[in-house]
Amino acid sequence: MTAHPPPTEPFRDPQLPFAKRVDDLLGRLTLDEKTSFLHQFAPAVERLGVAAFRTGQEALHGVAWMGPATVFPQAVGLGATWNPELVRRVGDAVSREVRAMRAKDDRVGLNVWSPTVNLLRHPLWGRNEEGYSEDPKLTSAIATAYTRGLRGDHPTYWRTAPVLKHWLAHNNETDRSTTSSSVRPRVLHEYDLRAFRETVEAGAVAGVMPAYNLVNGRPNHVSPYLREHLRAWTDEELLVCSDAGAPSNLVDSEHYFDTHEEATAASLVAGVDSFTDHGTDSSTMIGRLRGALERGLLTEADVDTAVRRQLSVRFRLGEFDPEYDPHDATSEFDTPAHRALAQEAAEQAIVLLKNDGVLPLAPDTRVAVVGLLADECKLDWYSGTLIHRSTPLEGLYERFGAERVEFAEGVDRVRLKTSAGAFLHVPVAEEAAAGVRGAEGALDPALLTGRTDLPPLTTDASGTELALVDWGGDVLTLRAPDGRYLSVADDGFLRASADQPGGWLVQETFRLEPHGNGHLLKHLGTGRHVCVSADGVKVADEDPEVFELVVAERGEEAVARAAAAADVVVVVAGNDPYINGRETEDRTTLRLPEHQERLLRAARAANPATVLALVSAYPYVVDPAELPAVLWTAHGGQAAGTALARVLAGDVSPAGRLPQTWYADDADLPGLLDYDVIGSRQTYLYFEGTPLFPFGHGLAYAPFAYGDLTARAEEETVHVSFSVTNTGDVTADEVAQLYTRAVDASVPRPRRELLDHRRVTLAPGATAELGFEVPLSDFGFFDVAQDRWRVEPGAYELLAGASSEDVRLRQVITLDGEPALPRAVLAHGLPAAGFDEQDGIEIVDRTKVSGDAVTPAGPAAGELVYRSCDFGRGVTGVTVEVAGEGTVELSLDGGPVLAVLSPAAPTPSPYDYVPLGASVVAAGVHDVHLRLRGPLRLAHVGFSG
Repeated sequence: MTAHPPPTEPFRDPQLPFAKRVDDLLGRLTLDEKTSFLHQFAPAVERLGVAAFRTGQEALHGVAWMGPATVFPQAVGLGATWNPELVRRVGDAVSREVRAMRAKDDRVGLNVWSPTVNLLRHPLWGRNEEGYSEDPKLTSAIATAYTRGLRGDHPTYWRTAPVLKHWLAHNNETDRSTTSSSVRPRVLHEYDLRAFRETVEAGAVAGVMPAYNLVNGRPNHVSPYLREHLRAWTDEELLVCSDAGAPSNLVDSEHYFDTHEEATAASLVAGVDSFTDHGTDSSTMIGRLRGALERGLLTEADVDTAVRRQLSVRFRLGEFDPEYDPHDATSEFDTPAHRALAQEAAEQAIVLLKNDGVLPLAPDTRVAVVGLLADECKLDWYSGTLIHRSTPLEGLYERFGAERVEFAEGVDRVRLKTSAGAFLHVPVAEEAAAGVRGAEGALDPALLTGRTDLPPLTTDASGTELALVDWGGDVLTLRAPDGRYLSVADDGFLRASADQPGGWLVQETFRLEPHGNGHLLKHLGTGRHVCVSADGVKVADEDPEVFELVVAERGEEAVARAAAAADVVVVVAGNDPYINGRETEDRTTLRLPEHQERLLRAARAANPATVLALVSAYPYVVDPAELPAVLWTAHGGQAAGTALARVLAGDVSPAGRLPQTWYADDADLPGLLDYDVIGSRQTYLYFEGTPLFPFGHGLAYAPFAYGDLTARAEEETVHVSFSVTNTGDVTADEVAQLYTRAVDASVPRPRRELLDHRRVTLAPGATAELGFEVPLSDFGFFDVAQDRWRVEPGAYELLAGASSEDVRLRQVITLDGEPALPRAVLAHGLPAAGFDEQDGIEIVDRTKVSGDAVTPAGPAAGELVYRSCDFGRGVTGVTVEVAGEGTVELSLDGGPVLAVLSPAAPTPSPYDYVPLGASVVAAGVHDVHLRLRGPLRLAHVGFSG
């Protein structure tokens, strides 16, 4: 073996610990060089041989935005597999493709921004497709598996460095950079923090990305929780990367700080280590950082702290040890194994919601496959470019033979007639019809959208018949006969130039607006109307054309014909991931769009043997009563169609399970901005209504029997076991689920709460003995009176079964815990946000740096209740810390008002608190009730003897 001379710089010595190497390199960098590292695109330091580095490579369900890559099911589909080991393998494959792509293109980054672990609290969230589940336990299990796959299993060097998104309590797109999520302490600890915490503690996370929103009145990018919680969970140096544009939002949209220098300094001190702002141009952010240093808002030590975290990640990625990095030569890209894994994941993600025996289909079945997604393989904003694809139609052709499959898309066929009597005409464009092919022959929609080299639409006497699809919410797309979507480029002309709707600003969506005896056609991307001029059809601010809609065929007519000629109809319905629900846009309803409802009714009327296959990024409300079978899958990536066909044919028994509650009606939903899952009874944990389909629900082609539940508590662990037996005649997977319920809880606790689960494959007649070791802490709750987690002594019901509502086995165990203690209000007072119950209250920031206060959420009074407050032998006075103006009324046990406290004049700012005192005589243990009126902030309540 050839001996290598020792490196001249300690930071290049692989024999030294990373921490010492980081410190050495940090000490060699100038302040300007270190400051330059704080932008997303950190430049090279040539004098030290340090390469340029970028944070951020999207890899949510495959490598995104960098061209062709293996496309796996959407994240919510991976959550529906309930299979952490499968998801770990997906993460492993994705990280290998990241490395292989980087070897050919240094724009591909190794700091990957995924997974998204925001909980799917509200099904109208536009980014529902990006999360795993509404349950923190399941979310953390799947997220941990994915990050382990992304990290790789080498003990020293990471294949990629995953960053979790989006910290914290981020579940709305509507006004997302200005809305504040009011998160009470129990919800914070038991729900929102929990999914992040368990994943970080597992040790495969490189960092997090703060979300755009505010939490309790304070932007996430200056959150004290980064220090108080996130970094307390691990000894690793975690890298916190800002979301795109969020640093500027602190001033521009949130108006939280007066200057960008103040905002940037506050973010860095709070824990943001890399600023994603102004794209590849780092000059603006670096200028702000230097301005903050010059004004004394930052010190060089603050910069060092952030740079140290970034360098720690870079060392773990093997950047400074290329000869030792085991991942540096990875070339596994679009391999047969990755293709097979994409299909396996798509198959495992399919959820059979209902089956009256029509499935699986017999081999000689004549199938009609109909619907707007029947011949689609949809991508989303965080997809890579497809190398391979399969649609439901293609999958059924492959499985049953083209001669046994009928197809009807179900679109309305229309022509648009102008006021002059001509019709819109789509010019022939051979090259565009064939599409633009990128590397590996993949069709790249981004190369089509926005093109100006194709001829614009014109008018002529006969016109072109267009496919009109109404996606609901008065949003429609128009498509030429050759499959090209009408789109608008920067020059304003309409062209048939898009393979699919897509892009950050979708330019392929329109709205028909009644006008006189016709319609105006509004282009939603620009907000302008379509007009017809001498140089072509375009959008403009004036002279809109009034069109007559001439219908050649309704979609339901074609669907009815195909359905009547088949033994079984498969209606494939759902969403386009770029329309009516995506990043920047929340949904407005759970209802299936009316166009698709019509198609479903037409199919059902023509053939009662109608199967509904929903392919969507989120739950829908459908009426399954007259449907013999219903399935759901998220958009399943490149193998979606093959997977669906194999499940329909019975080659694979479905075993996906719902990762979130499917509600029966919009009326069951809380407000989109109501983050109090406990108080407003949200998710399966607290929902008291009857869901359409419950959390954890999913059927198989075989029945399963459960038995032999045993449980015993031993020190810090509860040991639980039970058996599951396949009592059917086909091999199938079952997802056995273990829940708990506190029987006589002293505070509101979940109706049931997932403790663990196991996905097992069982042959006919086979039995699996499943054992679970549940930490005693998993039975605890966050006690606001003691400001910590506590396991309450008493009875707990263990529930084993096939879903949160399909419970097969029950057993009660008694756990020793810590008894409740009354609040020691004489010693500690009452932190205002530490309430037990509230009505009409919003939590806000006590200061811009830390702490919480409370205020009425609207013009009406807000109510607060603090249970079991111990006044000992007696108190004689109360003091409140308030800011703003208004009144605080205090009573005990719901009795008469004992004190009214109000500042003599409004305080100068919402952060200028003043103490107010009054006489109150009380002894013993009481519930304290407070009523707040007016724009008043209450930070703390104290009592004196």
